[in-house]
This record gives sequence, C-alpha cells and structure tokens, in this order.
Amino acid sequence: MTMTDKIKVAILGSGNIGTDLMIKILRTGERLEMAALVGIDAESDGLARARRLGVATCDTGVEGLVALPVFEHIALVFDATSAGAHRHNERVLRAARPDIRVIDMTPAAIGPYCVPVANLDEHLDALNVNMVTCGGQATIPIVHAVSRLARVHYAEIVASIASKSAGPGTRANIDEFTETTSLALEKVGGAEHGKAIIVLNPAEPPLLMRDTVYVFCEPADQQAIADAIAETVARVNAYVPGYRLKQEVQFEQYGEDGPLYMPGEGDRVGLKITVFLEVEGAAHYLPAYAGNLDIMTSAALATGERMASRLAGAAA
Repeated sequence: MTMTDKIKVAILGSGNIGTDLMIKILRTGERLEMAALVGIDAESDGLARARRLGVATCDTGVEGLVALPVFEHIALVFDATSAGAHRHNERVLRAARPDIRVIDMTPAAIGPYCVPVANLDEHLDALNVNMVTCGGQATIPIVHAVSRLARVHYAEIVASIASKSAGPGTRANIDEFTETTSLALEKVGGAEHGKAIIVLNPAEPPLLMRDTVYVFCEPADQQAIADAIAETVARVNAYVPGYRLKQEVQFEQYGEDGPLYMPGEGDRVGLKITVFLEVEGAAHYLPAYAGNLDIMTSAALATGERMASRLAGAAA
C-alpha cells in the first residue's frame, strides 16, 4: 500500500446516518473507498441510493457483510446502527477478522471515546473507537480547551436538537446518550464531574442544533480561555463547516466574591464559563437542521481519514 492508495470501507446501517456518511465518503473521501453499505431492510432508501451510486449492498446485517467476497479487502467498518446492535456487530466482525478497524457511531462505547480535535492522535491504532454522541462531538472540544488551561471542576452540556432529526436509533438510545456523553466529558474533556442533557425540540419549522456548555473551573486568564475556545471552534469547523459560536464566551465569578455557586461545591472559588454553539448540517443527504447527525458523520469521516493515513503509512 502506498500513501496515495485508498482503503476499502463498509458502513453498517442504511438509515439517515449511514447514508449521509456514505455520500460524504463518495463526495469528499480522500483515502476512503466505499465497498459496501449494509442494512436489514431491503427496501430502505439508503440501500436503494447506494445501488444507484454503484455501491455494493447487503440487507442481511453484519452476517451478510462478513459473507461478501469483498469483506476480506475491507480494512475499516463504520457502525451506524444502535448501541445494542453494535455489541453484536463487534463480536461478529472480530471473530471474522480480528484485525479489522471499527468506528462506532453508537453510544455503545466498547472502545475508547474519540473526539478528533481532543484525542484522536492517542487512538489511531485502536481496533475500535467510539464517537461518543452528537452532543459530545459538539461540546467536549470546548471543555477540553478549557481543561488545558485550568482545572475543570464541573462541566454540564445541554444539546437541543430538532425532534424531526431524532430517528428511532436516537430515541432508543437516550439513556445511553446521557451516560456516554457525561462520562466522555470527564475522560476526554477533562472535567472532574460531567453532566449531559438532551432536548428534542418539536418547533416548526425545525431549528438548527444548539448546544450550551457550562464549565466551572479554577481561576484563570479569561482572555486565554476565550482564545483557546475560538481556536478549538475553528479546528472543529475545519471538518464540520456548520459548527460555530453563537455569541461571545461569557464569564462569571463564583465563590467568595461572586453571586454564583458551583453545583455541589459551593465553597470553591473560580469561573463559570458559558458557551453557546450552533451546528448547521451540510445537507448532503440530511436536511440542514440535522446538524446533530451531520457532526457525527463528519467526525467519523475525519477519524476514518486519519486512520486510513496511519494504515497507509504503516504499510508503505
């Protein structure tokens, strides 16, 4: 394999996320080549679209994928199914090909949490990485940026997404969403304690994804923190063009001389930082208001590209 070769990939899940990711790979993939889209509904729009685009399809799930002749040439599998399904898919894939790479886009969290701008370099050789959640991909970079400059005692995020952009998989995994995001705020973001809330907004017309990040940290240079957050937003925006700050970062003092108290830790002194974010989708397959789904597919694509580069370099 040379540094210019592409690696073959498959996507498990022919729903909104899997189909959007397929289109992204076909349009902009630099080192990734679509080998197969796999679902369980032969009549799904995703499989029909894949066939029209010349991509091999399979409607018998992961068992069908490992039976395809092309499977032996696939180096990377994206799983866009559900948390429960991923646990089964991982077992089947690992039994068939112990060395295959898997990027998990569900909240199953079998492998380490991965947020490209925060910790991708640490996990380029992992066999299974977990892309946390849409809320995690949007907010963890902000908490991570603060934690590099100051000790973060507590981080809380509220992810508000259009109800229409929450499909069956998202709705079935609400509990996993909050648990996985909360843990990732700590393990990747660097917060001592993390909390995540998701809101399904039924507004019509549907609103773009909005994320609010609250960070309670020790006293620190406010301008340095604001600059670090701006830099981080720009880095995420490089692979999620619709990701942006909605207004300037807000600072408030809590503790002895401030009117605020940190949740559960009223005797501490420091800064409360509030960050308002918006995520607009690229509308490759999903509507623009579905920024929550777009940030997941974009983050997974960025991760896959970096892993492909790693594999190409190792084989060169």
